[in-house]
Amino acid sequence: MMSDYKVEMINDGMQEFYVEFNGPKDSPYHGGVWKIRVELPDAYPYKSPSIGFINKIYHPNVDEMSGSVCLDVINQTWSPMFDLVNVFEVFLPQLLLYPNPSDPLNGEAAALMMRDRAAYEQRVKEYCEKYAKPEDIGAKAEEKSSDEELSEDEYAASDDEEIAGKPDP
Repeated sequence: MMSDYKVEMINDGMQEFYVEFNGPKDSPYHGGVWKIRVELPDAYPYKSPSIGFINKIYHPNVDEMSGSVCLDVINQTWSPMFDLVNVFEVFLPQLLLYPNPSDPLNGEAAALMMRDRAAYEQRVKEYCEKYAKPEDIGAKAEEKSSDEELSEDEYAASDDEEIAGKPDP
């Protein structure tokens, strides 16, 4: 289903994974690449997936610290007719193309967008350059794949450290 995307599994299950997501054309996010964490609940597709940005993004409807997304179609109006392709081809691109500053998770971004659209778009581009360069995502994925050479115990320990947010050495 997600064959057009780079998908990286978390642990051995099929319920948690990362997806590489490119900013949509005709938006200030174009050229940026984000790692999106997806968690599927046991009741998926009847219950919506949990979606969050791993690397920082400047957007009124994305919490800058946690990466949580405020998107009605995922949080409130999800339907089993939707699938993950909808999330990455329709819902997230629309969120980036048409931010909703009246329902913000990032109040600073919302206020700047309403007050000075040009300054907001410049800040978006600065974040893309600083946090969402394609080579940064690739480097992170390569670092993870080198973990395969570790024993299972070492691998589990490295995963725990990563989840806990400890800095890489």
